[in-house]
Amino acid sequence: MNRPDLIRFLALPLLAAAAIPAVAQPPAVTPSQSAPPAGQVVLPPPMAVMPPPVPLPALSQAQDDWANEWLKSGMAEGLMARSKPTAPMHGQQLLNALLDRGRALSTGRVDTADFLEVWALRPAAFDPRPSLAKAIAEDRLPQWAASLTPPYSGYDGLRKGLATYEKIRDTGGWPSLSAGASADVVRARLALEDRTVTGTEPQTAALQRAQRRYGLNPTGLLDARTLTALNVSVDDRIAAIMANMERWRWMPRELPVNRVQVNIAAAVLTVFQGDQPVTSMRAVTGSPTNQTPMLSSNIHSIVVNPPWNVPMSIARKELFPKGRATLAKQGYKIVKTPEGGERIVQPAGPNSALGRLKFDFNNPFAVYLHDTPSRGKFSSYDRLASHGCIRLEKPVSLAELMVASDPSLSGQIQSLIDTNKTQRVSLPSQVAVYLLYWTAFASSNGTMNFRADPYDWDKLLAQKIEASSRRVDPTAVNSTAPAAKD
Repeated sequence: MNRPDLIRFLALPLLAAAAIPAVAQPPAVTPSQSAPPAGQVVLPPPMAVMPPPVPLPALSQAQDDWANEWLKSGMAEGLMARSKPTAPMHGQQLLNALLDRGRALSTGRVDTADFLEVWALRPAAFDPRPSLAKAIAEDRLPQWAASLTPPYSGYDGLRKGLATYEKIRDTGGWPSLSAGASADVVRARLALEDRTVTGTEPQTAALQRAQRRYGLNPTGLLDARTLTALNVSVDDRIAAIMANMERWRWMPRELPVNRVQVNIAAAVLTVFQGDQPVTSMRAVTGSPTNQTPMLSSNIHSIVVNPPWNVPMSIARKELFPKGRATLAKQGYKIVKTPEGGERIVQPAGPNSALGRLKFDFNNPFAVYLHDTPSRGKFSSYDRLASHGCIRLEKPVSLAELMVASDPSLSGQIQSLIDTNKTQRVSLPSQVAVYLLYWTAFASSNGTMNFRADPYDWDKLLAQKIEASSRRVDPTAVNSTAPAAKD
């Protein structure tokens, strides 16, 4: 297996291995220009001329009526929690409203300038004007509208779930449960979200289904965590659905058929091949104070037996305060930096915080997927505990899937680990990776599932959606709720 065309060994010494630096880009070189002859007028380069916007045809009366009716559907698409009756719009005002709604449904209501830095999954640019002009000219506005939303069953499931929870809200919501609630009261509460609840089944069975929907340990007992989940208000559930619909609008319209997806909130990794899930595993994702970012990238290589170059933020806060003697006893090495400072390296081996495998992909947050010697968290239902990287329950099986197409690497991952050498394996082909934040999703039978919102991103995003709609959408209610602050 020591083939140089397949495996590139890390060039730095093991104990003093530095993080692999990014290749510096050469400075831009401005071509030298000789001075113009005396008296010669030098004209500035011509400015780029932007093409004029595509003109929009006037709407017919039938199109006008249809457009006004369609614009009332903003609440159904999660663009606002409540809508209001509005006077019919006409002319340019109506065309502007159609353009705005087209952008909102295609790439999200919230402008990327209002994103948090860690919401690094950004929608592609979209100009609805050309397709709207064509739809008006060909009298195909309903087909145009249907093409705007994300083409995924996940989005459609949320849209249907949103209608269900809005109906629950509009009929009074649900009461708060106490630990001493009677079986009939608990069963009635569960039935609001679970249509399969019956008056004769054991309460434990109905509670277990609810606990699975909430990502909790299915004990069948009305414990503290289950009570907390059941007592989340229906308005907060609606906000979660709205936030997740918005995140779907940030996704590309076509996903790579072979990919890795991590649900940060649920701490689960799923592998897709041929656009179908083939395996999943538990993960440990960032704690609320060390949030794992949302992003997409491509896994290009795997480091076998990686050392851990401890980030300075972790070193200063958690390791240097222990003292040099303690760090030495725990196997850490303190090495000099080129600038004259010091940093901490944990050598490769069974006790390395990165375990035996590290999956590298380019991103500005220096996060990655990796093995871990600490296995206890994988049996927990509360797995948001890392510094932002993603720890994997089954890293060897994931690595084997990624190299399976190369006969020289297939089945050899454990053998490479057993050499105890630090080496980088380039993948036969890069694998797309998506770090996503799903806290609401529908089962195949339409029942909604929810996960906790550990980073408080759902409420924040729902507030940003509402604030954006109030600014530009005449059908949105001017709520008195304060807009979110970054």
